Amino acid sequence: MRDAAMSAVLRRLAIEAGRAIMAIYESGAIEARAKADDSPVTAADLAADAVICDGLSVAYRDIPVVTEERAEGHGADATGAHFLVDPLDGTREFVERRGDFTVNIALIEDGVPTAGVVYAPAVGRLFRTDAGGGAVEETGAFDPGHEGPLRRIAVAAPDNGALRVVASKSHRDAATDAYIARYAVADFKSAGSSLKFCLVATGEADLYPRLGRTMEWDTAAGDAVLRAAGGRVIRFDDHAPLIYGKAGRANPFFIAHADGVALAAR
Repeated sequence: MRDAAMSAVLRRLAIEAGRAIMAIYESGAIEARAKADDSPVTAADLAADAVICDGLSVAYRDIPVVTEERAEGHGADATGAHFLVDPLDGTREFVERRGDFTVNIALIEDGVPTAGVVYAPAVGRLFRTDAGGGAVEETGAFDPGHEGPLRRIAVAAPDNGALRVVASKSHRDAATDAYIARYAVADFKSAGSSLKFCLVATGEADLYPRLGRTMEWDTAAGDAVLRAAGGRVIRFDDHAPLIYGKAGRANPFFIAHADGVALAAR
């Protein structure tokens, strides 16, 4: 189902959603309220969600859309192809004006993220899968109607004696630190949102462990980009590939990594 036309639609909608987010971000009028699960939501989340869902419903009316901001759809039948959307991943980063928040759109087929786009409008980075099954980063003006320069991205060949690790900026904990301590780490960086997947995909990091709660829409687009760039996203407990369409949409703990990382014993 993934093709050049879909890549173009997902790219355009991510950029348009990013513009809606940045209009609120730059206005200075950022107010958050707590949802039922105590996670924050802002007007920017809802504006971006409307842009993406409306656009997908026009372009692909027969493909269901599961989005973080519409709880009524979270239990939708996931046995067929569907989109997973997090219109503003990193709401805490957005509210605290740290910049590394993202727009995330992914296509799921047979439990696998086969297409995806991750756009970080405040820091000017856009990553996506392409129709040929690879991954690219776009630069330029991020015009919804005109694609900018592209460079193909791929994971780096890791040095297991000097790994580069990226971890959550908002959700890092003692369990994550204990796991990272099992590796020979040469460089460590923190990042928010799904950018962590993309840093592994571009070869800027080798390993991203997440020993904490995430939902499928948090990870699907970044997972798609990383897989297309030659990386892997696996469950922490048994190292099986992370799959999508799970009941409740919650993810287990997972490890995202470049091919060639010697994983620590479980």
